[in-house]
This record gives sequence, C-alpha cells and structure tokens, in this order.
Amino acid sequence: MPQYGFLLVLMQPPANLEEEFNAWYDTEHVPERLAVPGVLTAIRFGAVTAAPPAYLAMYDLQSEKVLDSEAYLRVAGDRSSPWTKRVTGRTSVYRSVGNQIYPGDAITIRSARVTIIRFRGVEAGAAESVVAALRTAFEGRASTLQLRVFAYHVEGKVDFIGFVSSAAPDDTNIDPAVFGEHAKAIDLFSTYAPR
Repeated sequence: MPQYGFLLVLMQPPANLEEEFNAWYDTEHVPERLAVPGVLTAIRFGAVTAAPPAYLAMYDLQSEKVLDSEAYLRVAGDRSSPWTKRVTGRTSVYRSVGNQIYPGDAITIRSARVTIIRFRGVEAGAAESVVAALRTAFEGRASTLQLRVFAYHVEGKVDFIGFVSSAAPDDTNIDPAVFGEHAKAIDLFSTYAPR
C-alpha cells in the first residue's frame, strides 16, 4: 500500500492583514501549489473558535519528496512571489511535513468539520498505540467520515497528528483516558470548518 506524504500548515495572520491573507491564499497560493506535480489536494479551513491558529491548510502529496522537486522549488522559498513573501513574512506559520501512517493512502475529503489533535515529542515506537487510541476515540462516531494519522520527525522524536473529517459539527468532548500515556503529549486539539 502506498504511503502518501503531507504538508499541514497552521497560520495566524495579524488582524489587519486577514483580508489580504485570504485573497492571497485563494487566488495565488492554492492554484500555484495545485499546479505542482504530485500535490494531490490543497484544502483550506478556518477555526470555529477565536483561539489561534485561525487557519489550517492541508496538502496531500504523492510523497513528501514532492517538496524537494524542481517544480515545487520554483514557487517556494527564495523563489516565492513578492506577494507570498509579503503575506508570509507577517503571518505566524507552523509547518509540518511527513507521512500518512494511517490508513496510508487516503486524501483529504470535503467535510463540515475537521478536528486535529497533535501529540508532540513522542517516541517513534508509539505509532501503533497512537493510531489505536485515535481509532477508538473517533472511528465509532456516527459523524466521523474519515480518520487519518500523520507522523513527522522533530529533533529526534516524532509528532503525530490525528486528522478527523466529520459530516457535521461534532462534540469533541473526549475522555483523555482513551489516549492513555499519550494524553500528556497532546498540545493542540482544534476544530476547523472549510473555507
């Protein structure tokens, strides 16, 4: 089974840049990324509460190596457009790049809500138990359309992200005990709606 890569970006633009940020994202950034071979999806979301980060973008990749391709590098980093440099230079950005470890080959679907749960600085050997806990917490819910789990390496450890697509606004009141010892590694639990 193939294992797709991913790029997940959380962003918090300053209030006075928000309108321009959204215009840039929709009219330049998303089309530019979707034109890169190997970028399978580029879907944006906005937070349903006022707590930052306000925006989430999810990019499914044929492989995380897509971000090393010449086609991607032509529109990234130092080669970014002046508009991209202006907007991203004033926006707080958190980027994670890695692999989809569960189920491995699913892409982002359109849904009413997306909930992300990040487990920070976990041992790599914990992948199976993190996936099992997320499956227990979300797969039995009537509103859950899809659960995916992503992993990426950070300073010798692994961060895991549960990415839950729901058919309707959902109650995210979950007993932390379902995550066992991994509950203490959760540093982000946020819900977003499509933009």
